[in-house]
Amino acid sequence: MNNLDAVIAKIETELDEKDQIREIALKSSRAIVRLSGSVLKGLHRREDVKSQLADLKDEASRLSSLLGEHPDLTRTGYVESAFQEYAEVGIVMSILERDDVPMLEELGVSSAPYLLGLGDVVGELRRFALEELRRGNADQASHFLDRMEDIYHALIRFDYPDAIAAVKHKQDVARSLLEKTRGDVAVAVSTRRLHDKLECLLGKADKG
Repeated sequence: MNNLDAVIAKIETELDEKDQIREIALKSSRAIVRLSGSVLKGLHRREDVKSQLADLKDEASRLSSLLGEHPDLTRTGYVESAFQEYAEVGIVMSILERDDVPMLEELGVSSAPYLLGLGDVVGELRRFALEELRRGNADQASHFLDRMEDIYHALIRFDYPDAIAAVKHKQDVARSLLEKTRGDVAVAVSTRRLHDKLECLLGKADKG
């Protein structure tokens, strides 16, 4: 048993390192989730989020680099959730800025977090649509509705076990939010048309 001590010492060293990396990854993941929420909240408030977005990108980049030699940790729930939140922010920003989604390589995330983040984008777009309706901008709300539909139709192409991509729940939620938003926009458009007709009739009556 001459090798036993050497083997155990090597394993202890490796596991101690992995445990340290895991602790750092956990803190980093929490920071990414917090920063992602802060950026999205700022976007809805029409605030300048450049500083928060830069911090978010830096944190996500550090976490990716940290886990480069520990790919097994990238599959832990807290890391996947963090990259999912980060992907959601990146997709929302891209839609707002250029009316398109970013490529996977632009965000530096893998397929599953991207796909799940894309599912959550539907809820954010609904919030933007409702905000536009409150401002009386039915056309812009319709634009966000169109993007919600685009994403939903993309999501329903995926039919995999949860072990590969837990997208089924995202599909169900997206469908529900899409139906609600479609109804909200339809009511707003009908109300605006009725208002315009009344304004027209009143204008004709005044001229008469």
